[in-house]
Amino acid sequence: MVIPGATVLLAFLLTVPFASGFPRLSPGNQGVFFLAFISTALAVVLLLAEGAYHRLRGKPHDKGLLIKTATRQMVAALALLGVALVSVVFLVTDVLFGPWASVPVSTAVFVILVVNWFGLPLLRRWRGDADARDGR
Repeated sequence: MVIPGATVLLAFLLTVPFASGFPRLSPGNQGVFFLAFISTALAVVLLLAEGAYHRLRGKPHDKGLLIKTATRQMVAALALLGVALVSVVFLVTDVLFGPWASVPVSTAVFVILVVNWFGLPLLRRWRGDADARDGR
């Protein structure tokens, strides 16, 4: 589910600099756009890396190492997607309403993202919560 969303975001970001209004963005907002664009591109690279690694490595392979590597790549990709999403929210909100709205809105998105993508899973890991599938 993450790969299609990230590739759609990348495709959208690829078109933005060619839109007629892009040159009117302030240099700061163009920098925010570039941060979103590069973060998304790197996230897509990391999301696709596991498939490439698996195919190129071939068998026999160490499945544990493959899973460990893929998990690290996924976490890094999610962090990069988080940067991209917060950057895009900041940029769009700034263009529509100005900095008085873009800072609190993008900060709220950042907090919600960090809590749900990283905080909650890590808290449950730290507490040792069992999955519902475990029947506990």
